Amino acid sequence: MAGRLKAPTGRYGGKSAEERQADRRRRFLDAALRLFGDSPGFRGTTVAALSEAAGLSTRQFYEEFRTLEDVLAALHLQVNGWAQEAVLAAAAEAEGLPLAERATVIFRAYAGNVTADPRRIRITFVEIIGVSPRLEEQRLARRARWIDLVCAEVAGAVARGEAAPRDYRLAVTAFIGSVNGLLHDWSAGWVDATLDEVVDELVRILLGVLQPVGPRLAGP
Repeated sequence: MAGRLKAPTGRYGGKSAEERQADRRRRFLDAALRLFGDSPGFRGTTVAALSEAAGLSTRQFYEEFRTLEDVLAALHLQVNGWAQEAVLAAAAEAEGLPLAERATVIFRAYAGNVTADPRRIRITFVEIIGVSPRLEEQRLARRARWIDLVCAEVAGAVARGEAAPRDYRLAVTAFIGSVNGLLHDWSAGWVDATLDEVVDELVRILLGVLQPVGPRLAGP
């Protein structure tokens, strides 16, 4: 009598197909952080080199990604996602604190996350630049999300009477540029200061932006 065939479960080595795919993707992104974020960098990395670093085959690479640019795009979003998780957790912990203390907690969380690994700084502020119009659009879109996050914090400060009511988006956009530039320069060793001093300076800049604008002095 013929035996009854069991329906395939898709499991191999105790993992489902989805789990194996997620594991492959993680290994490729981990390898990309090492190669893109250090040496030889994104432009010096080949599909073969990335696959070897991940301990996988080029065939498996093309099962997960179309191009190395796709890997860089995914890695850029992942690095920003890690930083955003740190910021949101810090914001929740700082609930109810005065503006200066709250801003310090939040920016210390952001700075600590992005500078914990210099490769994250390089992915976010160096390797992503000038690759293609598509990645430039992604970079600006991700920056816009950071601007939205800070604007939401500023709106909360306005509602609590800690900042003058006005449209802060342009000022916040300039402030985000200062954050990125200063953290990149600090990570590269071009700023003679501790990370806490860098964060304190950024908070002072933000608080200066949020101070109510006084009356103009009449000219002579």
